[in-house]
Amino acid sequence: MAENTLILDDKEYNVDDLTDKQKYLCSQIRNLKTKQEQHRFQLDQIAVGLKGFVDALQESLAAEK
Repeated sequence: MAENTLILDDKEYNVDDLTDKQKYLCSQIRNLKTKQEQHRFQLDQIAVGLKGFVDALQESLAAEK
């Protein structure tokens, strides 16, 4: 999606042609999509880190047997 283009329901809109309210809504959507991507990125990091610590604990416990 180009900076001034919005695709919604398979239809392309030029953001410059939208009303101020519609532009505001587009900005909100873009911002929320960015936050969603950032949170997904962080959740992936957390999942990998958690797995690493669980694996390390399992290895440590297995070494004691």
